[in-house]
Amino acid sequence: MVSHIKRIISLVFLLFCLSFTSCHIARYVFWNYADVSDFKKFPADTIRASLTPYQAPRSLLQKRLHTPEKIRNDEDSGNLDQFLAEHKTLAFIILRNDTIIYDKYFKGYGKNSVIPSFSVSKSFISALIGIAISEGTIRDIHQPVTDYLPEMKDPGFHKVTLEDLLTMRSGIKFNEGYKNPFGEAAKFYYGLNLRRYTRKLKVIHTPGSLYEYESGNVQILGMVLEKVTGKRLSEYFEEKIWKPMGAMHPATWSVDSKKYREAKAFCCINAVPEDFALFGRLYLKKGIADGHQVVPASWVEKTLTVRNDSKDSQGYPYTYLWRVMNTGSFFAKGIMGQFIFVCPKKQIVIIRMGESAGNLDWPEFFQLLTDQL
Repeated sequence: MVSHIKRIISLVFLLFCLSFTSCHIARYVFWNYADVSDFKKFPADTIRASLTPYQAPRSLLQKRLHTPEKIRNDEDSGNLDQFLAEHKTLAFIILRNDTIIYDKYFKGYGKNSVIPSFSVSKSFISALIGIAISEGTIRDIHQPVTDYLPEMKDPGFHKVTLEDLLTMRSGIKFNEGYKNPFGEAAKFYYGLNLRRYTRKLKVIHTPGSLYEYESGNVQILGMVLEKVTGKRLSEYFEEKIWKPMGAMHPATWSVDSKKYREAKAFCCINAVPEDFALFGRLYLKKGIADGHQVVPASWVEKTLTVRNDSKDSQGYPYTYLWRVMNTGSFFAKGIMGQFIFVCPKKQIVIIRMGESAGNLDWPEFFQLLTDQL
């Protein structure tokens, strides 16, 4: 009887929240935890494909690779396809010297399947900041964010620089836990008015003093980009990166609501895996695509330079919305184990899109895999 009453109360609460379009908690309860089908749930801006797409050639013989011995357990046969499938991979691509030498898809996904990138999108924002600086719409990364967004309410933002945001050292209060329906991450992901939520953020630590991975930093950067360019984030991205790098397919960028259409800058670019590989290729070639400097080479170099003690949850140095390794490789990472991994020494780009990251250290896995090539 008691459990029945609790279910009725929960249902009433859900219906009550659904009657208010701003109640992100209802959407969280209804949709539950983020998954790879989320891009179908949210409204989105369309990003058009390049008029001169780059089609990476495919090797006639798929490279025979095996699971690195360091990663295997006692039951592991070494079969890479089997290993990837067991670890909830949806797409896995290896591009070496501009040629696709390995590509496999799982669970009904194929080369034309759209998959969300989640926080991999943060690295796209980093590239756009570099481009905006080269164009002069942003003077430099040491400016306080309030030079561009005076509407940020907390006075602490007068001391937060763009670099603090890029390095996740802004000192803002932001609960990144997606499993907490009352935290900021859930509100930003499921809510319907991102600009309002962002303006209400507060600074609680001295900017520049402490690394804390918080998606709110990147949402602020997205707002800065829209302010200085006078363009929607998806429009600027299409013009400056997606088309110039030769994207073969259109993509989408999820927005908060049909009413406000504020792009979720901290996540949610949705595209086919091969086009994500082209972004890795762009950084592998120091910002050049089709003979044109798309992202300034100086920004690519600066982006991948370790400058402080910022390290992610796995201990990898965190730079300007990228992670770097002591091997010289670097990567963009998203929840559910979405990765763009770049190994300059071997001229390799690896794309891994999945429905879970599991407990595997994927960057180490990628690095070990490159040893076979």
